[in-house]
Amino acid sequence: MPTPSLSKRNIKGFSYEELVDYFGSIKEKPFRATQVFEWIYQKGASGFEAMSSLPISLRNRLQEDLVFNSIVLEKQNGSADQTNKFLFSLNDKEKIETVLIPAQERTTVCVSTQAGCKFKCGFCASGLGGLRRNLDCGEIIDQILYVKQHSENRPLSHVVFMGVGEPLDNYDNVVKAIRIINSPQGDPIAARRITISTCGLIPQIQKLSQEKIQVELAVSLHGSNNDIRGQLMPVNRKYPLADLVAACRSYIQKTNRQVTFEYILIKNLTCTEKSAEELGKLFKGMICKINLIPYNKVEEFPHEPPTKMEMLLFKQRLAQLGVHATIRMPRGKDVNAACGQLRHSS
Repeated sequence: MPTPSLSKRNIKGFSYEELVDYFGSIKEKPFRATQVFEWIYQKGASGFEAMSSLPISLRNRLQEDLVFNSIVLEKQNGSADQTNKFLFSLNDKEKIETVLIPAQERTTVCVSTQAGCKFKCGFCASGLGGLRRNLDCGEIIDQILYVKQHSENRPLSHVVFMGVGEPLDNYDNVVKAIRIINSPQGDPIAARRITISTCGLIPQIQKLSQEKIQVELAVSLHGSNNDIRGQLMPVNRKYPLADLVAACRSYIQKTNRQVTFEYILIKNLTCTEKSAEELGKLFKGMICKINLIPYNKVEEFPHEPPTKMEMLLFKQRLAQLGVHATIRMPRGKDVNAACGQLRHSS
């Protein structure tokens, strides 16, 4: 897989412990790591030169050894609902999209974890160009910090790994980024306000259950039986629906955490009486909730969203079957920032 052609490491790819080790390697005291973490994550420093509590000689050394940013803003599109989509260029000219989603009680950043995606879900623009490469930890953190600094004085409260790419296919970098943004030495975002989304990679779900981080897990289900899910999600051939649900039940038991299932509503395919009945059986007795997502048009796919009444009746039937579900209305549709509309831009 191609990797960034960087001769210097991004400082935002360092955990606090790694930064302590780095400063030790250049004969500096450990407290320098605390200072730098505070400058980056609490004070929003724009570069090494802004870290005025560090000696100039040390700032110059950091400039020689490391890079401060690995993304460059190319375009920003604002939606009528105040959602903002950012197109970033990386050091190797790959591009990623990141979304700021303000709401009344929260401000969320939707982060990309790969340039492109290899899983080719049959309703999602992100996989149309295939996978280019994983993002490194610094590139993930850079997205979060950029949006945090440009959120118009709204404190960033939530992070969702639901942008371009499959987060659990880039497991190590994503988990490391989570530990950094949750680090008490920085400006920690509570783990329970961080969500990892996955198309259903069972080994990584099992591994995540051992990490002892209280993040939210969102699993893209998108089909009430094996045939429909297989039609929409090629990953279902490797990790069939029954195996995936069993892995999620095990995850809940090990972590004592609720799992959220993302379920796309497509007219005459996933939003039917039969589908509701099948979901009721699938989730019987399970500690979970379902986010019902109206299909957002992508020109390469033939699907249509259901009517509002069809969605409400589907949700009502799930409630009758004992399944807690909410309809997640799309944000940023007018700038192609809604669920399934992000794509790798070349």
